[in-house]
Amino acid sequence: MPLNSSTDLNGNIRKHKIKHVPNCLQDQCHTEIKVEMGMHSELSSCSTNNLLLDVSHIGGAACDMITDGILDKTALADDVGSEEDLYEDFRSSNHRYGHAGGGGEQLAINELISDGSVVYAEALWDHVTMDDQELGFKAGDVIEVMDATNKEWWWGRILDSEGWFPASFVRLRVNQDEPMEDYPMKVEDGKEEDTSTAARRSGVGQTSKDQMRTNVINEIISTERDYIKHLKDICEGYIKQCRKRADMFTEEQLKTIFGNIEDIYKCQKKFVKALEKKFNKDHPHLSEIGSCFLEYQTEFQIYSEYCNNHPNACVELSRLTKVNKYVYFFEACRLLQKMIDISLDGFLLTPVQKICKYPLQLAELLKYTNPQHRDFKDVEAALNAMKNVARLINERKRRLENIDKIAQWQSSIEDWEGEDVLVRSSELIYSGELTKISHPQVKGQQRMFFLFDHQLVCCKKDLLRRDILYYKSRINMDDMEMVDVEDGKDKDFNTSVKNAFKLHCRDPEEVHLFCAKKPEQKLRWLKAFENERKQVQLDQETGFSITEVQKKQAMLNASKQHHTGKPKAITRPYYDFLMRQKHPTLPTNLPQQQVFMLAEPKRKPSNFWQNISRLTPFRK
Repeated sequence: MPLNSSTDLNGNIRKHKIKHVPNCLQDQCHTEIKVEMGMHSELSSCSTNNLLLDVSHIGGAACDMITDGILDKTALADDVGSEEDLYEDFRSSNHRYGHAGGGGEQLAINELISDGSVVYAEALWDHVTMDDQELGFKAGDVIEVMDATNKEWWWGRILDSEGWFPASFVRLRVNQDEPMEDYPMKVEDGKEEDTSTAARRSGVGQTSKDQMRTNVINEIISTERDYIKHLKDICEGYIKQCRKRADMFTEEQLKTIFGNIEDIYKCQKKFVKALEKKFNKDHPHLSEIGSCFLEYQTEFQIYSEYCNNHPNACVELSRLTKVNKYVYFFEACRLLQKMIDISLDGFLLTPVQKICKYPLQLAELLKYTNPQHRDFKDVEAALNAMKNVARLINERKRRLENIDKIAQWQSSIEDWEGEDVLVRSSELIYSGELTKISHPQVKGQQRMFFLFDHQLVCCKKDLLRRDILYYKSRINMDDMEMVDVEDGKDKDFNTSVKNAFKLHCRDPEEVHLFCAKKPEQKLRWLKAFENERKQVQLDQETGFSITEVQKKQAMLNASKQHHTGKPKAITRPYYDFLMRQKHPTLPTNLPQQQVFMLAEPKRKPSNFWQNISRLTPFRK
């Protein structure tokens, strides 16, 4: 078993045994050493006066892509590939992300371990692995951290299983001495320890519930102060300096990279002040901070815009960091602001992580708050409020992703007329075949209908190519009232109907009669029309909207894909997506594209990113 040397807090060199390091770590170490050596050799003499970096010495292909100091995106795009490739390359690259074990805290963890203390971490997500050297666990599991010398991968134990696990998948327990219920300790011979022995090892029973609450309160206050410093460093250390270099960055680029982080900074400064007013320094467990979260729950919705933009920021950063000029500039910003050794992408991830962490912290705070405590009801309400904020952000992200698919679907429809679907709609509610009767004594026509928020689109299938649709018409749902029709002869259309319903508009007078093939299909349509009205009302209440820029970009992307010369049948997957999206109905407890996926830092290269939906939120 190899020995690993490390330096303790006193500067003494110590050696300890470690398990076999995964190959990905060995490769990562070599890469980071090269990057660090290169950066520090270029930047060791940086000062505030020379932050406006002179990168004229950079030669080769990188300089060929820069014209008058401005990045030539066309040349760069040809060199590095598509946005999808850039994003995947960015996610699997060796950028350094921050997590619980970074910097001085990592040294402190190892110091505790070397002193014989037991350090516990809680799993935030499932870690599913087929590697026998890795430790698998589920969200909520408690892991004993045995070695944290590596920034990305820690060695841990659950009962009698040991192995490597990604440090970004866990967080250290706030209360290390909390009773380990349902988590029996194991001794070397494999026998279970008795309760008293386990208690002595972990310090169990030495702290009251009030002390537990104190620990959680202190963590919330402390992490908020740290977070404010991170935001300040980004705004003053990066954005401010980037704006000085108009020859390197356009305002559009800065908006893409940093999103609305300056607005978040302003919001969080006010939030921290509110927390500190409620913080009882002499008796932290008596602090009543639940009301602060309730007061700011609406303002926290600004994180939605940031989370939605984050993938775009990743793509833009990946483009820029292909050129050494930008790598050196960003590193100079970090050094001059005296920021910890995390690259810009790691700092930009912190707002996403933060909004995900609030429900976890509040759940833990509620756990140690007595029902008789004056703060209990507010903390309980705050937990639900922050869960709703996270759900809202998730939903907005899903809706934003959907507009691309809707635009692609529209581009596959032949003979489209009138305005784009995205002008008024952003969600497919339901779709299916119906028989439409337009006039009395006229035979009904079988058509495909797509119910979006605000409108119902009617299409006709091609007689030979059933996967091709032709646009026929649309109905404005804002002016319509749905009317259930009993089986039998309809007086308005003077015809016998079955499984029928009407859409009726009073001004001007307009009636549409539809028939489904089966009673259950009719019921689904009736429910769908009800859901469409609820969706419109909910969007109005929450203020949800898609910007004109986002709509135009989605249609532009769809148009580019449509004109690549591919056969029309290639667009079938988008049609299938819309057909499957709402039926059969997905269980509500299986979130789609949760914002938690964005908060997930880099892990060992694998198929994980493709299987990201397998992640589950933290459970207590």
